[in-house]
Amino acid sequence: MLRNLLISLLLLSFVYIFYNLYVGFTPKTELDGIAAHYADKGAAEIGAANLVTAVVVTYRGFDTLGEVTILFLTASIIGFFLKLTEADENKVIIHRGTSELLATSSNLLVPIIILFGIYVFMNGHLTPGGGFQGGAIIASAIALAILANPNMHINHQIILWVESISGVVFVLMGVLGILLAGGFLDNRILPQGQFGTLLSAGAIPIIYSFIGLKVGAEISNILEKYQKSQKES
Repeated sequence: MLRNLLISLLLLSFVYIFYNLYVGFTPKTELDGIAAHYADKGAAEIGAANLVTAVVVTYRGFDTLGEVTILFLTASIIGFFLKLTEADENKVIIHRGTSELLATSSNLLVPIIILFGIYVFMNGHLTPGGGFQGGAIIASAIALAILANPNMHINHQIILWVESISGVVFVLMGVLGILLAGGFLDNRILPQGQFGTLLSAGAIPIIYSFIGLKVGAEISNILEKYQKSQKES
């Protein structure tokens, strides 16, 4: 009885709180502060047709660096817990075989998915997309290839090199933004080019490309570790 009474009081308290929030809510009809600056001057300052995602690698460059770092730490932690011995590396997955439909679709779709991922992060300043989205798409191609062939070999060294080089270049471009332009990851270290074209928005296409490669490599590294952890003799 007491328990039901306490639950009822708690629910009534939530109802009261949300009712007051609803009654007192006044929607904003105009942008103000930093949002107004993004909307009014962002396109001219950045030179990107897709202002939303372009803000991520310019005005919010430090946030993006933190997000990339978190993803790197996540991949490293997963790799640590899925770490296998050298003997385990040579074991073969025993499976019932892959269906012809999955194998055929994998051969057809994997290259297309990779190309689409590259398109997404190279055109992130023009269309909805960017480095994180493009990298995730590329990693989905690796996941499909593993499903079609559980014993496929993924070159771990290539993944590490791509991940490391992309991360270093990303940070260096951020530092160049401080030295040559107005701040960390300032895209004006390169000419803005003609608005709406592929070679526009300064360094944003290059930054997105390296973010996409790094994210794709990190997620692929997770998939590779998981694939090896499933091997049975």
